[in-house]
Amino acid sequence: MIDREQVLHVARLARLRLDEAEVETIAGELSGILEHVDRIRGLDLEGVEPTSHVVHLENVLRADQPWQSMPPAVALANAPEPFDGAFRVPSPQADAD
Repeated sequence: MIDREQVLHVARLARLRLDEAEVETIAGELSGILEHVDRIRGLDLEGVEPTSHVVHLENVLRADQPWQSMPPAVALANAPEPFDGAFRVPSPQADAD
């Protein structure tokens, strides 16, 4: 069990200001965490591979492969006001007016 003095010591090291209610809450929470660590220490984990995730992660994106881009004329076909082979967008000053 973590006592009040240990919580205050850690709080001083972390430069935390705790009121009495917080000290009592944190003491209980830290004690619970240490109890779980003790339970884990008691398990036979020989041969268990370390993991960073409890489930297998898999990249679900397609492979990145180069391919032919859309021709500019096709890309601009539905643009409301194409200009000089590019999309025309409002200037930032037009939004401010």
